Amino acid sequence: MRTLARDPRTLGSEGTLDRMARILAARNIDPAAIAALDGEFERFSALDALSAGMPPRYQGAVATHPQVLAWARDVAEQAVAPSLGARRQVITGPSLLMAGVVGAGKTHEAYGAVRQLVQTGVGVRWRATTAADLYADLRPRPGVDSERELATVSRCPLLIIDDLGAAKTSEWTEEVTYRLINRRYNHMLPTLVTTNLAIKDLRAYLGDRVTSRLAQMTTRVEFDPVDRRRHPAA
Repeated sequence: MRTLARDPRTLGSEGTLDRMARILAARNIDPAAIAALDGEFERFSALDALSAGMPPRYQGAVATHPQVLAWARDVAEQAVAPSLGARRQVITGPSLLMAGVVGAGKTHEAYGAVRQLVQTGVGVRWRATTAADLYADLRPRPGVDSERELATVSRCPLLIIDDLGAAKTSEWTEEVTYRLINRRYNHMLPTLVTTNLAIKDLRAYLGDRVTSRLAQMTTRVEFDPVDRRRHPAA
């Protein structure tokens, strides 16, 4: 079946615009007011949609760490418009390895970083997962194309991997982690990784191939050794 393509010029032709203007005038609607409202909708809808896709605990997360805020600025500056007049999109950029004790605020900062990035006005397709959930999603099982899922996660323009090193390790998890990190390393895709492990323990957990790539592709962000869940005023 063939689909007839409209001439795009007719959609914005002078006659169409004149008819729209007459309709608005007949209803005492100011076109300038419509344009202003449309701009407000565009400005807030992206952040609202982002927050709706986040876990409720992090829907209002605000990044405050200087290195995290600098990351958001750097990624926004590298965003590219896919076509003339289109909104700039996150295509490539730096990554962060956010390390600290349990409850230090790493996950909060990661979600806050994504919100900060969206507030700059750039578009971003993103995904967040814990390492344990990632392995569960990618584990081969009937009816699931694990390779396709791995490719989807690997190509996501922005990825949060939370609690790397918290799941039980095996040769399979080490290999999956290597394939994921290697693809993102090669394509320079922004990745926010949080971990409770010291770098020497991370190397023992992930192997040299992964930690070497993480060392080059990420800026390490150290958090204060305070469990903010137990000591919220700290």
